[in-house]
Amino acid sequence: QVQLVESGGGLVQAGGSLRLSCAASGSIFSINAMGWYRQAPGKQRELVAVITSGGNINYADSVKGRFTISRDNAKNTIYLQMNSLKPEDTAVYCCNADIRTSLVRRYTGWGQGTQVTVSS
Repeated sequence: QVQLVESGGGLVQAGGSLRLSCAASGSIFSINAMGWYRQAPGKQRELVAVITSGGNINYADSVKGRFTISRDNAKNTIYLQMNSLKPEDTAVYCCNADIRTSLVRRYTGWGQGTQVTVSS
């Protein structure tokens, strides 16, 4: 069993910053990748940023230069530092994880989501 717990969302004015956290706990053997997705009302869920076990990072074009994903391996936690926020960043941000719970078992799942609202 693996749990993903997110925190750090909220309301911020345009141009402001927020930092999201996602902590994985439970039966973790190793983490293949963790990332952030977001879904705005009436829109499809989209990738925001992902970081792999090898340290490879991908960002959505819309957030490059403004958002930074990082990780603390000791805490099985990833962070998303969001700067220069825009109203179009308003969405529910969800953490996704691809985790090995043993040498042969794999877990992929989602956190409960955290609301980010950027006012103009």
